[in-house]
Amino acid sequence: MKRLYWLLVVALFLGACSSGQKALDRGNFREAIAKAVNRLSNSPDNRKAQQVVAEGYPMAMQYYQEEIDQILSGNDVFKWNRTLAVMNEVNGISESIRRIPAARRIISSPKIYSSELEDVTRRAADEHYTVGQNLLARQNRDDAKQACRNFRECDRLVPGYQNVLQLMDEAKDIATLKVVVEPLPAPSMNYELTADFFYNQLMERMNQLYPTQSFVNFYSPQEAQAAKLDYPDMVVKLAFMDFYIERPKHYEEERILDREIMEEVQVKVSRDSVRTERRPIRVKGKIKVLTDEVASGGLIRVRISDFQANKTVLDNTVPGEFLWRNQYGIFIGDNRVLNKDEVRILNNAAVPPPGPQDMFLEFTKPIYSRLTEQMNSFFRRYN
Repeated sequence: MKRLYWLLVVALFLGACSSGQKALDRGNFREAIAKAVNRLSNSPDNRKAQQVVAEGYPMAMQYYQEEIDQILSGNDVFKWNRTLAVMNEVNGISESIRRIPAARRIISSPKIYSSELEDVTRRAADEHYTVGQNLLARQNRDDAKQACRNFRECDRLVPGYQNVLQLMDEAKDIATLKVVVEPLPAPSMNYELTADFFYNQLMERMNQLYPTQSFVNFYSPQEAQAAKLDYPDMVVKLAFMDFYIERPKHYEEERILDREIMEEVQVKVSRDSVRTERRPIRVKGKIKVLTDEVASGGLIRVRISDFQANKTVLDNTVPGEFLWRNQYGIFIGDNRVLNKDEVRILNNAAVPPPGPQDMFLEFTKPIYSRLTEQMNSFFRRYN
């Protein structure tokens, strides 16, 4: 009996939650009606959900109308945008009721803003247009960014509103930090192609992080010339510093291997039968591990200057290194004494180290990720 009582309590509790009653008690009309309507879509005769819709919908409509009246009587520069948000919320609630027959039988004529919505949308677009104009008139970068965002929202609400596209382009141009990244000279002519590859990768990554629509745009000198960008905001200069390749090194190490393993042996039980047993045995061998290494390293110096002020705003170095290593070996003895690493070493062969160009390419890989992280950290404050 006691078990049945608690099952009923849990069932009533779950029914109240899924019917939206608790959300209605908190005054969360959208959540309450959404839960109730969802409940009715699966269980059209659910009384709790029916009650939430019947009580909650009129209360919601009264509340939202009071919200609209209060917003429009105030002086908020975005009061029509706030009104539009309330109307869209009402329409969302009403649409959810219209889709479910069980809910529609309770609320036969849910309120839908239609003709009013078009007028309010234009008024909301005009708010963003007016605020954008006022911000743009200040002709500074931070205000132009906000102006551009307002013009974008205006165009989203009413595409092609007045001359919003022209003003958006003007605001975007003022707001955007234009950065020219100069190609970096290679340490010597031998590495020229690799340096170009590194530069192209860097530019591609920065343009991914900061696409055209962002407020930081990167240009190569050729792109700046094509865009007639004679006075960029900032210039990035890169240079390889102290690149070195050490002389090859060779190491040899001999190891005596002695391990106990389990071996299966056949043991005669009787004249006509045998059994398999596992017995420990010792296996031995000797391996000579030969290691060839070539180390390389260096730095890239990154300098960012404010072109207009002719002032350096960042001067830093980014280190990079690459160690080429090849291990191979010679072995005598019982192969069963070898572990996985020793087998791998024995499967290798002696090979010549990579040439300077390949070493330089490998050296630039860790620098690339560190440099892009550092540049992103610097420029994202302007976006």
